[in-house]
Amino acid sequence: MSVRDRNNVVVTGVDDGPTLLLAHGFGCDQNLWRLVAPELAREFRVVLFDHVGAGKSDLSAWTPERYSSLTGYAEDLVEICDELDLREVVLVGHSVSAMIAVLAVNQAPKRFAKLVLLTPSPRYIDDGDYRGGFSRADIDELLESLDSNYLGWSASMAPVIMGNPERPELGEELTDSFCRTDPVIARVFAQATFLSDNRADLPDVGVPTLVIQTAQDAIAPPGVGAFVHAQIPGSALVTLDAIGHCPQLSAPQATAAAIAAFARS
Repeated sequence: MSVRDRNNVVVTGVDDGPTLLLAHGFGCDQNLWRLVAPELAREFRVVLFDHVGAGKSDLSAWTPERYSSLTGYAEDLVEICDELDLREVVLVGHSVSAMIAVLAVNQAPKRFAKLVLLTPSPRYIDDGDYRGGFSRADIDELLESLDSNYLGWSASMAPVIMGNPERPELGEELTDSFCRTDPVIARVFAQATFLSDNRADLPDVGVPTLVIQTAQDAIAPPGVGAFVHAQIPGSALVTLDAIGHCPQLSAPQATAAAIAAFARS
């Protein structure tokens, strides 16, 4: 199969504009970018895709061996760039895909011009002075709940991830997205996500980087964004006046504006 088919690659926007490659997070697909992609497409060539196992990707390409760590997803990102011969790419990674993007940039730095990390976390579990926001017991309980009742887990976790309880339709959309994911694939991806530790990869990033966080985020608290900013040399940090882990849905205009301003600078 082609890489385009494997990852359901969709290209929109200005053909000769700077290239933005948008990478979605856990339990989602490229549809999560639908409110920011049209805004960005006015000025940029926008490349969307689904991680293998998500959305309209080729599920037959998924294997637990390749996708039990974030490295497999990073290799896919590089292969998309190779297949489309993308150069000077501004890579935008949301949530766990922020660290997938870090790995991809470190693996193939010549393909990428800039990096945008949207609500990133290099490690979700607290470790000494580092506060990721969760204890190991929290994560073990999360994974056990996912194992025993995936649909129930989705219904309870998605509103927490999304925030904005006064806008329940946002949490419902994320719940629906989670529920469309194969539970076996979701379990493997969740383990790779919540047990990963990519703190040591951050200082190796050698391209201009923007860290975007929200004012309140139950999954990646502001202190985590500050840590990422401090660890990536020369990076910039923007805190959106927004709530929740998915500002591309809860605050799409502000999110699109921050990405565009950095990409064109």
